[in-house]
Amino acid sequence: MPKLEVFDPAMCCSTGVCGPVVDPTLPRFAADLDWLKGRGVNVERFNLAQQPAMFASNDIVKNALSESGTDCLPLLLVDGRIVSQGSYPCRERLAEFCGVESEGPASIFSPAVAELVAIGASIACNCTPCFDYHYRKARELGLSNEDIALAVRSALGVEKASSRAVIEVAERNLGPLVILDSRSHPEEPGSSHQRAEMVFPMVGSGSHGRPSSECC
Repeated sequence: MPKLEVFDPAMCCSTGVCGPVVDPTLPRFAADLDWLKGRGVNVERFNLAQQPAMFASNDIVKNALSESGTDCLPLLLVDGRIVSQGSYPCRERLAEFCGVESEGPASIFSPAVAELVAIGASIACNCTPCFDYHYRKARELGLSNEDIALAVRSALGVEKASSRAVIEVAERNLGPLVILDSRSHPEEPGSSHQRAEMVFPMVGSGSHGRPSSECC
């Protein structure tokens, strides 16, 4: 199997999670290297800040640094041949460099996608602190308000569908219900109509059993 050597620029570690700003590319690249190792590729990785002797002892790397400076880093060699420089390639490209069959496209799940998922979950569970936190994280990762709004609208759609399903279950037990939506009937602050949606059984309709004390 081929030998892949990765010569990283100077950094405290290769995980990308150290320091004040997390670079999502580095965890993804580390996972891709582990994926290659699992397929028999011999992977070695060197950090300029921690292993400068490995850079100085490799003529190919030394020449690249002489010509381009540290702009050539990260530098990737496969069996002693430069295959990539200046950026971390995706899994498909790594597989191509090493002659490994790719198992389809790499996952699109990223820190930005994770924040959109978390924002949707915050909306679904009505958690204001959760939304505030994940909104800030999403903006820090470069997500636009338009992208975040799409996630919110999707979550609201799911929440509305689940609310309808619960109401249908209630109506099977209580009969037809009157639905009051405070968004269409605004009240003064502190009124009893401040909940987004309230459900009342219609007088004389269906059964009137006591609610179960075993609520999830």
